[in-house]
Amino acid sequence: MISQDEAIFTIGMTAKILGVHQRTLRNYEDSGLIQPSRKGKWRYYSMRDIKWIECLREMIHEHGISVNAVKKLLSYTPCWNIIDCPFEKRQRCSAFFSNTLVPSKIKKLTPLSRPKRKKVAV
Repeated sequence: MISQDEAIFTIGMTAKILGVHQRTLRNYEDSGLIQPSRKGKWRYYSMRDIKWIECLREMIHEHGISVNAVKKLLSYTPCWNIIDCPFEKRQRCSAFFSNTLVPSKIKKLTPLSRPKRKKVAV
């Protein structure tokens, strides 16, 4: 079975699966919204990438949010807050479970370190 993270689809195959032009995928990459794997000059996409692009396209085309606005919004909040995804959809969404697709400002919180106390001799 192929892993969700295994980048096996070329840009042409990915564009065909999504029903978009290859230039659209390059525009998303230029905007920093997607980061396909690279092997030389070739771009390769995983199933996780394809699902993420479907979500991006929903934000852009169904909700009317511009590419630049999507990019800015993702720096403040996860995608499921932007388009108000129901929990059932989030359970199937790779972005909901993957730190690589959630904006860097939304990463898991780390506990604050407490200052070390000086030991006092008694």
